[in-house]
Amino acid sequence: MLKERVTNNLNTCILPFWKGMIDKEYGGYYGLLDFDLKLDKKAIKGCILNSRILWFFSNVYLTTKDSSVLPYADHAYAFLKTYCLDQEQGGIYWSMTYDGKIDDSTKHTYNQAFAIYALSSYYDASGNKEALELAMDLFHVIESKCRLGDGYGESYTKDFVPNVNDKLSENNVIADKTMNTLLHVCEAYTELYRVSKNQEVRERLYWSTAEFLNTVYNPELHRLEVFFDADMNSIIDLHSYGHDIEATWLIDRALSVLNDKELSDRMAPMIMDLTEQIYKVAYENHSVMAECEKGVVLTSRIWWVQCESIIGFYNAYQKCGDVRFKQAAEDIWQYIEDHLIDPRPNSEWYSEVDADGMPSNRLPIVEPWKCPYHNGRMCLEIIQRIS
Repeated sequence: MLKERVTNNLNTCILPFWKGMIDKEYGGYYGLLDFDLKLDKKAIKGCILNSRILWFFSNVYLTTKDSSVLPYADHAYAFLKTYCLDQEQGGIYWSMTYDGKIDDSTKHTYNQAFAIYALSSYYDASGNKEALELAMDLFHVIESKCRLGDGYGESYTKDFVPNVNDKLSENNVIADKTMNTLLHVCEAYTELYRVSKNQEVRERLYWSTAEFLNTVYNPELHRLEVFFDADMNSIIDLHSYGHDIEATWLIDRALSVLNDKELSDRMAPMIMDLTEQIYKVAYENHSVMAECEKGVVLTSRIWWVQCESIIGFYNAYQKCGDVRFKQAAEDIWQYIEDHLIDPRPNSEWYSEVDADGMPSNRLPIVEPWKCPYHNGRMCLEIIQRIS
């Protein structure tokens, strides 16, 4: 059974591994474990990494009620509040040194969103009202300092002067706006509204959710566009399979929290169209490929894409009852067990494998983007969704 298998991986692999990454001397969690399982205790600590770890331990508690994980969330919260947060000008920095000094003072909208996401969950798990206050402060940072037109800009200096968005732009483009940042602002506001019921948050959550249908979705190509100029014109021919399938269930989650039937009814065809397209063009050989740029498919299998595909397909199965999607979710989990879970002791999952299922590129096991957010969340989602 899928639920039992992911529960076992959560309990015997993901949880113990990330508990072991705690830095009890300098705070937070270590930032780099290379492919050969060599820990660099002096590597930078990405603020996104530590936000996602805070989210993870908070949600393990919310799902399992295992109070033994709360001290790990408390530890992540203390580091985020003490070091990652700019106490003077507001906002979360991009990264810190191993001992809590500023490494990169960039204030990126995406990074603010993940801190909101984590702090909201931590408030729910711990009852710490300070965490909710910090989340609301960051909401106001985004809304007052990171807006570009109706939507959101990307990257800013320490004092919120716009700068080049070289952290989230890829594929040789520099974008003024990205689907990825909008998606995770929507995700963050979903969690913040869920725990706060603040009407200002609700208004911006409604806008960010509807914006996918209004400007991001390309119905002719059955995809979400990825990189945009300031006026939301797409600037590259790119289909990000992983982000599209992730968006299907995150938007559904936002719609559920908003509880607005008219908006849900309008967006339902888009969500199903995106799901069907990923199933049709990206689900191949028991797994989901990464992306397609200008007609060229990147055939590597990335850990987070498989995780989001499991949730997205299972969400679709729950909505429409089509057994194809349930079977796809189970099939991808088998692929993860066969190829992405690192069998070596004291390791976790590989970041990426090639089309033959081999981890040929030797990417780190832990780095600023590789954390328990995707695989841990997938386990928790499946545990919650299967009775």
